[in-house]
Amino acid sequence: MAANGASCEQPQKRSGAKDKQNGKSTDSSIRERRQKDKEERLSLVLWKRPVTTLHYFLLETFIKLKEWTLKLWQRRGAVFLVLVLCSLFSFAYSTEGAHQQYVRYLEKKFLWCAYWVGLGILSSVGLGTGLHTFLLYLGPHIASVTLAAYECGSTDFPEPPYPDQIVCPQGGGADGSISLFSIMSKVRLEACMWGAGTAIGELPPYFMARAARQSGADPDDEDYEEFEEMLEQAEGAQDFVTRAKLGVQHMVQKVGFFGILACASIPNPLFDLAGITCGHFLVPFWTFFGATLIGKAIIKMHIQKLFVIITFSKHIVEQMVSLIGSVPRIGPSLQKPFSQYLEAQRNKLHHMHGSPRIDENWLSWVFEKVVLVMVCYFVISIVNSMAQSYAKRLQQQRHSEEKTK
Repeated sequence: MAANGASCEQPQKRSGAKDKQNGKSTDSSIRERRQKDKEERLSLVLWKRPVTTLHYFLLETFIKLKEWTLKLWQRRGAVFLVLVLCSLFSFAYSTEGAHQQYVRYLEKKFLWCAYWVGLGILSSVGLGTGLHTFLLYLGPHIASVTLAAYECGSTDFPEPPYPDQIVCPQGGGADGSISLFSIMSKVRLEACMWGAGTAIGELPPYFMARAARQSGADPDDEDYEEFEEMLEQAEGAQDFVTRAKLGVQHMVQKVGFFGILACASIPNPLFDLAGITCGHFLVPFWTFFGATLIGKAIIKMHIQKLFVIITFSKHIVEQMVSLIGSVPRIGPSLQKPFSQYLEAQRNKLHHMHGSPRIDENWLSWVFEKVVLVMVCYFVISIVNSMAQSYAKRLQQQRHSEEKTK
């Protein structure tokens, strides 16, 4: 009997070992297939396959519009309420009366806030490659206000033309009356709105990971797939990037609200991983969004704002220009356009609205072209990303058909 029992146990052990080997081979084949599919999708870009990329982009756009239309129809009560409020505002906007000054003020503030919130969302929402709107828009705006405040001796710029154009007020202010805090308060609204926009842009990874965890379905996102693979291979992680990602994941998971706040309060290219981690471990929405909003719109925004203001303060700029001039051989030739540009900006600040425009040098031309190139690259990356999303739909459809055969 004992011999029979031992002989029965041996086949069971062998079958268990075979199952493990089969499981490992299945996992490796799935990973190879995913890697092959990923490489195939990444090759779908405008400069390699322009016709196919544009075709897939249009099809994916149509699918997204259809999905959004269905979602809006499911929430038709909220949509109806928004339409009623818009109709009321439109009626108040078009009706003459004493209330018009308040309506115009609200319109101006709303459009100004919406502009910066939109730029913040574009910076972090992850449509293709994020548009670096801080470097392109908010940073230059804060720098312009800083330079103007030191030149004018005041931050009470005439409105209009501010914020479209900055000119010094009549009489100006006393020398030395400008402080760091007065400049910070002047740009606080737009800076906080931009930070709030970046916080809103971090929501898609959170909702995607949360929906995938609750439904148990395969994630339809490459970042989430990489996150799951990282969790599986956490013990064997050796490279710096993987260990940094694991550090963010452990901080968010263990510390909670204050861990999210710490990750959101500093410039952190891995913050998308914090959103995926919070969604995967079903962190409550207001815990995640509240910490992200406080970190990005208040703490981080004040750090970035302070850095730009200090960098473009009057004495720092003058030291930088003189330092450029001290470079051997090429220094004077580089210093000249910077000095001309700063002089042109000072002259512009002392011209009233409607005065003839002063010609600007090649530095302004170069900056405008850099902005144009980055915006074009952002649009191209969106086209590529949406075309690759449609290609992934086709791959998933093909794999599901192969399983049913």
